[in-house]
Amino acid sequence: MKLNVGKTDRAVRIILGLLLVASGLYFDMWFWAVGIVLILTAAFRWCPLYKLFGVSTCEVKKSGHSGK
Repeated sequence: MKLNVGKTDRAVRIILGLLLVASGLYFDMWFWAVGIVLILTAAFRWCPLYKLFGVSTCEVKKSGHSGK
């Protein structure tokens, strides 16, 4: 499985996920489940929707050549 969730994306998913889980449980609403999905995709660093649409927020590794 190729990783497709970058560092910043991962941090945002964790923060939003925790907020959604907490507010969903507090208000006894269904959106805690969306928070769980965000936390899981951040933990595994892989998002099935990103895979479906060919998106990746992972940083591109630069080659070791300096061009000299």
